Amino acid sequence: MKPSNLARPFLDQARHLLAQVYLPRIAACLRELTAEQIWWRPNPASNSVGNLALHLEGNVRQWIVSGLGGAPDRRVRDWEFSEAGPIPPGALIARLRRTVADAARVMGKLDSEALARLYSIQGFRVGGLRAVFHVAEHFSHHTGQIILLTKLLVGKDLKFTQLPQKREKRGKPQGLPPL
Repeated sequence: MKPSNLARPFLDQARHLLAQVYLPRIAACLRELTAEQIWWRPNPASNSVGNLALHLEGNVRQWIVSGLGGAPDRRVRDWEFSEAGPIPPGALIARLRRTVADAARVMGKLDSEALARLYSIQGFRVGGLRAVFHVAEHFSHHTGQIILLTKLLVGKDLKFTQLPQKREKRGKPQGLPPL
């Protein structure tokens, strides 16, 4: 595959991860928690699940919707971390869902030229590819934090990991990467 042909699979994968993997897990976590648990901080140096949800919304909107899509950037990053709630779980989910949908629309319009172009985002000069990669990586990182906090607070397995059935074929289990 030529490098110019990698833009669509890359962008499709980023959209899939945000909308179909990470967002549903965050939504499930928010539904598991009480309002008090959503805004609980383990210590002053840490963020609550609510703060992390607001932070992800701000980051995706700033980097993809505004940075790559050209929408006005109205992010107030400090508020994402200082907010103490309560913002109901449904409202947090709706905000995040709307932002991810907006970002998916922007990514659906990008091409290899847009990924190679330089943008000014949050004071950084970055290529479009780096911006999309940053958002997917950042979303994954904070999704893991939200999952961990939720497991700590509710004390149960959230059943997000489902491995494929292992079937023997020619001596090798299927579904495992080759060594």
